[in-house]
Amino acid sequence: MKQKSYFISLGAILLLCSYPLWMGAKVLAAHFRDGYIVAVDYPKYVIPYTPIAIALIICVALMPLLIKYGKRFALPAVSVLGVGLFLLAETGFERVTVFDRKIVGGVDIGSWQYALCRATPEVMQTIEFRQTIGEDLAARYSPAFKVHFYLIAILIVLAVLGVVYGLLKGRRERKPLILQAAAVAVFIGLCIFACFTAFYRTGALLIAPVSALLMGLFFITFGVTAGAYAGGLLYTRGTILSRLLPALIAMATTTAMYLGELVMMGTLFRFGEGFFFAQIGPCPLAPADFAVIALSGALTYALLFLIRRKEPAIPRAKECT
Repeated sequence: MKQKSYFISLGAILLLCSYPLWMGAKVLAAHFRDGYIVAVDYPKYVIPYTPIAIALIICVALMPLLIKYGKRFALPAVSVLGVGLFLLAETGFERVTVFDRKIVGGVDIGSWQYALCRATPEVMQTIEFRQTIGEDLAARYSPAFKVHFYLIAILIVLAVLGVVYGLLKGRRERKPLILQAAAVAVFIGLCIFACFTAFYRTGALLIAPVSALLMGLFFITFGVTAGAYAGGLLYTRGTILSRLLPALIAMATTTAMYLGELVMMGTLFRFGEGFFFAQIGPCPLAPADFAVIALSGALTYALLFLIRRKEPAIPRAKECT
């Protein structure tokens, strides 16, 4: 294991996670002091990003021990630990109560996050004009909506830990590691951008072209990040396993994100008007959505093809005579 890479990786993770940790500390301080946090003081993206930060910091800090004692099982072990820590922290933060002047009795953060994310005109009207919406939110709330957050969070945890593991192990195959790091960096950047802008959505289901472009890019990058992660693990395998399978995983991941949006919203945002953007019969997806899914797979395959194409062939050992 490279000691210098370890301290650089741990320092970078601590720096990147400083703001989510501050958000979490703010929420917990209010929770233990008052038993709740006031809505105006609630950082609305404390979940899932604070639990992600907690999982990454602990796992990266412990990674040298896992590499030393876990040997070839170190990456699966740290991956399972990371996902487990995220789920544990996420569950804990979801129990915090949020109070708002429009809500009598307050609601837990999970339900409050549900209202913020499912910001369709119907939900916004409910929040604006009802005097008491605590029961209304509780009635609407379904834990299934969290699959949207969990997909994003678990992929970030796995991809980042995979990059750090590759750096500490000093893997020979640098190109898939660089691709994986670039993909997850772009994806995290888009997640941060979405936190502050919501991709300029207004709550209407028919979104503006700039919103459609950003959401399409987000979905494609999400799939490519999953495909790059799988491609890194399968890099030394044959063509089917090292390129085609990651491309299929990318498409499946993008499809899962669409399903997560559908569960959360009850419908899907539309990227435009006309046949290309309209729902296909009983299928909730439009041709544009299928194009986004296909692009995530095609881009994953193309990137993995390019990095493998330039790899020098490994000479075969001569047979003994």
